[in-house]
Amino acid sequence: MSAAGLDRTLAALADPNRRRVVDLLAERPRAAGELAREVGVSAPAMSRHLKALRASELVEESHPEFDARVRIYALRPEPMVHLLRWLEESERLWSVQLAAFKAHIETGA
Repeated sequence: MSAAGLDRTLAALADPNRRRVVDLLAERPRAAGELAREVGVSAPAMSRHLKALRASELVEESHPEFDARVRIYALRPEPMVHLLRWLEESERLWSVQLAAFKAHIETGA
């Protein structure tokens, strides 16, 4: 994932309502109205949150065959996998840095 893609993912997840949507979609795909009710926001507010999540590519929408007006949202795992890889790499970097600092302190240098 590019740095810009990671930035979009982090920006989308910065909002607590969008994180709640991601949590709900991790359980199963849902309609926008159901998400709005479960998160406790208005339909227009949920529309804005879903637009941000689609722009970050964290969610995708589909239309069921029985009614093309209904939009079902599902979580896309790829951005979260990339975020997890970035976090793991950051953790490795900090672990090395902290181990070096500890060794430095213990040698009294």
